[in-house]
Amino acid sequence: MPPQEVNRDAVVATGSSRVPPGPSRPGRIGLAVAVAVVLVEAFWLAARLPGAALVADLGAIAVAGWAAVACAGVSRRHPPSLRRFWTLLAVTMALSAVSRALWALARLGSGETPHTPLVGLVFVTGIVLGTIGILSSPTAPHSAVGRGRVLLDGVIVGLSLVPIGWVVVFRDVAAAQLAEPDHALALVYPTFDLVQLTILAAVTGSSRTMWCPLTVLGGSLAVRAVADVGYVWLLAHGSYVPGHLVDLGWPLTCLLVGVATRYPPPAESVDADETIVPPTPPWWRAALPYLPVGGAIVAVLLARRPTGQTPPLILVCVLGLLAVLALRQGLAANENLRLVAQLRQLAYADQLTGLPNRLMFTRRLRRAIREESPVSVLLLDLDGFKQVNDRFGHATGDALLVSIADRMRDAVDGDGTVARLGGDEFAVLVDADRPVSAERLAERLLTALRPADDEEDVGTHPSASIGIAEYGPQHATHSDLLRDADIAMYAAKAAGKSAYRTCTPALRESAVSRAELIAELRRAVDEGQLELEFQPIVDLRSGVVRSAEALVRWRHPRLGMLSPGRFLPLAEETGLILPIDRWVIHEACRAAAVWRRGAPDATVAVNIAAAHLRRPDLIATVTGATSAAGLAPRALTLELTESALIEGSEAVLDRLRQLRDLGIRIAIDDFGTGYSSLSYLHRIPATELKIDRSFVARLDEDARAYATVNMVSSLADAFDLRVVAEGVETDRQHDAVAAIGCAQGQGYLYGRPGSLADLRSAFTGS
Repeated sequence: MPPQEVNRDAVVATGSSRVPPGPSRPGRIGLAVAVAVVLVEAFWLAARLPGAALVADLGAIAVAGWAAVACAGVSRRHPPSLRRFWTLLAVTMALSAVSRALWALARLGSGETPHTPLVGLVFVTGIVLGTIGILSSPTAPHSAVGRGRVLLDGVIVGLSLVPIGWVVVFRDVAAAQLAEPDHALALVYPTFDLVQLTILAAVTGSSRTMWCPLTVLGGSLAVRAVADVGYVWLLAHGSYVPGHLVDLGWPLTCLLVGVATRYPPPAESVDADETIVPPTPPWWRAALPYLPVGGAIVAVLLARRPTGQTPPLILVCVLGLLAVLALRQGLAANENLRLVAQLRQLAYADQLTGLPNRLMFTRRLRRAIREESPVSVLLLDLDGFKQVNDRFGHATGDALLVSIADRMRDAVDGDGTVARLGGDEFAVLVDADRPVSAERLAERLLTALRPADDEEDVGTHPSASIGIAEYGPQHATHSDLLRDADIAMYAAKAAGKSAYRTCTPALRESAVSRAELIAELRRAVDEGQLELEFQPIVDLRSGVVRSAEALVRWRHPRLGMLSPGRFLPLAEETGLILPIDRWVIHEACRAAAVWRRGAPDATVAVNIAAAHLRRPDLIATVTGATSAAGLAPRALTLELTESALIEGSEAVLDRLRQLRDLGIRIAIDDFGTGYSSLSYLHRIPATELKIDRSFVARLDEDARAYATVNMVSSLADAFDLRVVAEGVETDRQHDAVAAIGCAQGQGYLYGRPGSLADLRSAFTGS
């Protein structure tokens, strides 16, 4: 890998602006020399040249020493999180060189294959430190419990393979040498190799991405395991001599460790992003420590001697295996208990605030109801929380929810169970054991949630509305109780927010009636129960009917004719206003097309809801209605409230400009009652203003009302807008608006809303 790539990856891993140096020139030379040593040794041993034993010893010592130096060097270049890993591998390689040197000296002194306790102690120490190094790798478990679990898995595999190896390697072999403790110690070396290899496979298999050095180290351990197994096989058969080709496995093992130092640190640091969901462990990861156990059981049976005795080494391994299995199962049971506790926490607690969640609250509420004890529910909803999220972001909103949860805990103070049901909705459960009343608790909550001065100034703290419901005979289930608390909560919102209300039979009946009315309204749209009435709009100078406003009515099969005020607010809340608006536009355009056959200048006005303004298909709806009716676009006026226009975005205003360019007239309805602003009059593509009836009604006795209407008329002239006076009911009001200069008038004086036939005669009469 080029040095540039190594440096770049190291920067990613450490997050540092300093670029760590890549592999140095001496490092590359050292690798080349180590490879050359291994190749020379391979040739020497394969050719069986003189001094093969000494060449094997010197080659193993040289390559192990070089690997120790390489690991020590890379530990200084890599991030601090990897230094322990490489340092332990450096010590392991150094001990490998020392043990091989001691082995060579003992062999040269005695002339036989040595198996001294000192050599075994140094070698085993290196294996232990190497195992600790593997458990310090970036992909190893971070917790002590996780590392202990992996270590036990490796020991289980190693101990399980001892009986298997005994049967495969030593059965029917004259084992005179095995009676010597030194030789028996040499026979367990492959067990340590397999333990290390199992641990490496476990920590590598649990990682998200494979780090290349671990793959190379796995190959190194596999080569050493093969070499040790071959050595033991030859030793057991009495055919091993120093300088055998199997000796090549040990320097090759050290060479691969040195090669592993050439790779950069992992691109993903040890402390990985905890927001990333770790992958599910593969099936073999869970089965790995237990698969060899079955083979060990069979091997123990096969290893029994004809006398019925089990070889001592096998017996010791089996007893150790049982002990480790018991310890591993105990650790697994402890982990299961911990996981159960975590799952309970996830299932029953809100992860943001730490409060009980909806599931836990429901369980406690149902239990309290089953015990037939008096219980009350306080349902709390934040007023204006969406604006906090929209203005300051969700991070600020989450911090606010945590703060509110803390305030609620302090306010309740053990007199109830506080829970977060979701979003900005909280609940408090008050049972019979609590001495405080639900109303008193609601007052404490409202006081605690009152914003501080700094919060109120910047607008980062909404108010709260609380609904209270007490369980009684009228409640069949806990859902009925929560429904009543919800009814009371919406009543608190309707009362001005930052208040609490208790659910009463009247509130419940009103809510039920409202829900039934909504359901019936859905059917009314589908079944054609809606009707249109038209109120004439007259020219104040000539008294001729020039236009009419379409007003929707609902002929309810049970309640009779309902005015718009009874059902349009419900339609806006539920989204039914959109199909109602479309129906009104189409019907009004068809009516105007009928009028214009006898009165070519007749026009029709239709009210449009604010929700329709925000829809991109508004233009298609309007043009489709005029085209279907054969009505000229200039004969249609869309009436929009002042507030709906001011709250509209640039896209809404652009949409209205396109409609006006098509010839559709735009009227600002109820002008003067919203947030009037001259700057908005510049932006809104209106063609007329409709003065609200509240000003016209006071023209007889209020000079200020007269001045207001006069001012609006003058303002409209300046903006080239036609003025329509609404709510004209008396002759004096007619004279006043005519004198002021209003172009048109609308009200009971000129005609009440009527059917299409009535208005058609009015147009014809004109």
